Amino acid sequence: MKARVTVTLKTGILDPQGKAIEGALKSLGVDGIASVRQGKVFDIELAGADKAKAEAALKDAADKLLANTVIENYRVEIV
Repeated sequence: MKARVTVTLKTGILDPQGKAIEGALKSLGVDGIASVRQGKVFDIELAGADKAKAEAALKDAADKLLANTVIENYRVEIV
């Protein structure tokens, strides 16, 4: 089974890397860029077939390791 954990900064948290990407896109001539927020994606392969158990384990892993829950949100998707 495959899963994806997406981690992004919470609204209101300063994102200097996103601002740098925004500036670079504009300098490349990409039109219509209002703002950019960057994040992290973890693609994880799991053994087993119990989706509920896998999702619970990944949420626990995100809380403890993959995301800094003070400043970041995360989303777990079982594919």
